This record gives sequence, structure tokens and C-alpha cells, in this order.
Amino acid sequence: MKKKKSNFIVQGGILAMAGILSRIIGIARRFPMQHIIGDKGNGYYSVAYEIYSIMLIISCYSLPLAVSKVVSSKMSKRQYKSAERVFQCAMFFAVSAGGITFLICEFLGDFFAADVMEEPMSALALKVLGPALLLVSVMGVLRGYFQGLGTMMPTAVSQILEQIFVLIGSIVGASVLYNYGDKVGALLHNKDYAPAYGAAGASIGPVIGAIIGLLFLAFVYATYKKGTKKHRRDGSGKVDSYPQILSMILLTIFPVLLSTTVYNISGVIDIKIFGSVMIEKGFGDVRTDIWGVYSGKYKLLVNVPIALANAMCSSIVPMLTQLMVREEYGRAKEKIGQAMRFTMIVAIPSAVGLSVLARPIVSMLFKGEVDMAVSMLHIGSISVVFYTMSTLTNGVLQGINRMKIPVRNAAISLVIHIGILYAMLQMNMGINAVVYAYILFAVVVSVLNAIAIRKYLRYKQELVRTFIIPAIASAAMGIVIALLNLLLAKSAGNVVTVLVGIVVGVIVYFTILILLKGINERDLRSMPGGRTILTIAKKLRLM
Repeated sequence: MKKKKSNFIVQGGILAMAGILSRIIGIARRFPMQHIIGDKGNGYYSVAYEIYSIMLIISCYSLPLAVSKVVSSKMSKRQYKSAERVFQCAMFFAVSAGGITFLICEFLGDFFAADVMEEPMSALALKVLGPALLLVSVMGVLRGYFQGLGTMMPTAVSQILEQIFVLIGSIVGASVLYNYGDKVGALLHNKDYAPAYGAAGASIGPVIGAIIGLLFLAFVYATYKKGTKKHRRDGSGKVDSYPQILSMILLTIFPVLLSTTVYNISGVIDIKIFGSVMIEKGFGDVRTDIWGVYSGKYKLLVNVPIALANAMCSSIVPMLTQLMVREEYGRAKEKIGQAMRFTMIVAIPSAVGLSVLARPIVSMLFKGEVDMAVSMLHIGSISVVFYTMSTLTNGVLQGINRMKIPVRNAAISLVIHIGILYAMLQMNMGINAVVYAYILFAVVVSVLNAIAIRKYLRYKQELVRTFIIPAIASAAMGIVIALLNLLLAKSAGNVVTVLVGIVVGVIVYFTILILLKGINERDLRSMPGGRTILTIAKKLRLM
């Protein structure tokens, strides 16, 4: 595998498509899971997964980005031996941190579930998830290494393979253990054992998926090392020592770790505050079911397009690192503008589409409570735009070596988020309070990050082609889809309504986007699948 000077939009697009496909597989997993374990089982699983996510952040969430950033810097200077030492030191850190967090989940799982989250029945799922922490930590180093080399393909393929086996393992595990839990519950006269064991069974999937993803990446790494060992010579006489490399990695990891911890810990805090206030107001018996709808339906759907920003962030950080090392500030600004425009071209219509097609999408994918999830999507689909923006701007700041700024901005946003959430819950706004606070957090992060980027890089965001034209095209698309929805809602099923809405929506959106000059030939040529759109547009004389 040779390093290619690939267009970072294409590399980001490859990872984005893999990320979105992975999220779609994730939805495919949650659909039968919800049918098997119900909203309560989803609630238990979500509580366990929130704790697992925090442990994942502590052990390895920042590893791919940190490794890609340092490896990219060394490769740009042709310090190949130092780049290899980065890999070795990062692997040492991953095994240590992943092993410790794995043991914490196993031995302190009951404490976190019962005393911290007030959901003791979720402990089973948390303990099953534990081994995945070690596996994903090691996998994160391998992914970051390849991203630092400038290729996203190993990460993309491993993500898809991982999610396929997560899907299989979760469905089989949930089905088998739910039935076992049902028998246990009958003996103990407690009906909560069935969904709790079902959630534990669903947790088997992430462990199996991590094993398969890790095996694939290990194979690719072994093949890569065999192919480059004889042909590449170090272009620099300088080789950093292991202590220097480890120090460099830790100095990169900890700011990213702090920002991602603050950025993602809001989910755990939301569960705690929501559960406590619901118990206080006498709704403790339904809080788990309501949270299951929020996390298992609403957040699951809005997170699909947000995968684009995560992919673009992974792509832009090593690119910006290289440009900053070479002091090519003009090109750095150009890449930031391209990344923001590309993400907004996808995020804005995604938000509109989720809102307009909320009912048929939710009805098609899930059973049980539909109206609550539809209401959340109507209110909160706009979060797609702001979470996409906040994630990308975090990556930009990390890429230009302003590592502390995302930590500060996320901390400020979290304080505001907590205060507003508690106030709205006391005003009896229920789960909608969590949705509004979720949006507010991303809005504040986006604004603060944009101010910081403008200050440190003297960057001015282009507005018309990035935001205004995509918003106009999305509004027109939304009107057309809404009319189709009215026509098809009674005469056709949910599947037909959703598929027709998506196909017609994409055609309407890109037609208007092209006519209003929101996207040009150069943009399309740099986008994955853009050449096909360009060919069609030329045949229709739109360009």
C-alpha cells in the first residue's frame, strides 16, 4: 500500500460513506433489537452504552485522531522510523488504557449502573460490553496509523465489517438471552429480567464486531509492512526516542481526550438529570421506556448524517497538520472552506428530510411508541446541522494545533446545557427538554469554535454557497417531499413513501443546488459519486 496524495475530500468521502453505511447497519440492528427487547430493553442498553462510551473516550476515542496527526507530521518530514515508533508507543498506551477500562467495567459495573445511573438492571449489558474496550483501543491505533499515511480505506472497510458482525451478534444474542431472561423473570416474579438479559445479549454484538474489525486491520497492517520494509528509506537522519514519542502522543491525546469527554459526557449527565427529575415528579416507572425512545429512535436516526462530519474530521486533521508544518496557511483555509461546504451540502437537506419524513421513517423502522419519536424528530432534526458543524470545527482547531480551545468551548457549552436542561425539566417539558438542550449544546460549541478559527487563522467563512443556497434548495425539497408524503401516506405503505421521498428529494435538491450555482463542476469532480451527478447534469443541460 503506497501513500497517495489523495484529495482529502475524496478520502473523507470514502470514510463518510463507510460511516453512513455503518450507521445504516446500526439502524438495521436496532430495528429487530427493538422488536425483541422493546423500549425498556433499549433503555437498559442505552444506559450501559452511555457508560461504555465514556470508558471508550477515556481509553481510545482520541487515539485514531492523535495517531493520525503525529504520524502525518512525521511522514511529511520523511521520518519513517519515528512514524513507526509512534505506532508502537500508541499501541502500548492502547493496551494499557483499554485493559484498565475493561477491568473497571467488569468489577465496578454494578456500582456505575445502580449508584451512578440509577438503573441497576443495565449492569448485565455493561459487563458484556467490557471486553470491547480493549479490542476497540487496539483497533483505534491501527485506524489512526493508516489515516496518518493518507488512506481511509482500511478504516472504512473495517468499520463496515465490524458493523455487519455487530448486527449479527446483537440480534442472535438479544433473542437468545431475552428468552433466558424471560424464564429467570418468571421464577423471580420480575418481568424486568427479560429486557435486561435481552440488552446484555445485544451487547455481545459490539464485542464480536470489534474482534472481526481488529483481525482485518491486523492483516492489512502485516501486508503493508511486508510491502514497504525493503523499499522505503528514512529521508531524515533524526529518529525520536521512545520517551519523546510517547510524550508527543500524550500531549496530543489529552487535549483531544478532554474535549471529547466534555463533548460526549452530556449524554450521561442527561440520563442522570432526566431520571432524577422524572422520579421526583412521580414518573420513575416510565423513565426507562421514554429514554429508550429518545436514544434508540431519535438519536439513532439523527446520528446517521452526523457520521459525515466524523469522517471529514478524521480526513482534515492530518491534512491540516501537514499544511501547518509547511506553513501553507492559504491552502489550509481553502481546505477548511471545502470541508465545511461539503458537509453542509449533505447535512442541511438531511435535517429537512428527517423532519418531513419523520412519521413514515419511524413507522417503517420501529414498533411501539411512534408519536413521541416523530415529535422529537420534528423538533430536533436541526441538530444534524449543528452537530455536524461543531464536530468539524473541533477537528479544524485540533488540526491547526489549538488543542485546548475545543476543551474550553465544550466545557462552556456543557455548563449552559446542564442549566437549561434542568430548568426546562422543572417546567414539565419532559423528554423534549433533553432534545432542546441537545441542540443548544451543539449551537454554542459551533459558535465558539467559529470565533476561535476566525481569530487564530484569520479565516472568514463563505456564507452564500455554504449555507444559504443549500438551505433554499433544502426548503424547496422539503415542500415537494411533504406534498408527496400527503399523497402517498394513505395509498402507499411507509416503505414506498420513504423510498420515493428520498429519490425525488435528492433529484429536486441537487437540481436546484446546481441551478443556483451552489455547487460547480470542480466541487462535483472532487466528491465521491460526484462525476455521475456531473454527467447527468450535463446531459440535462443543467451545467
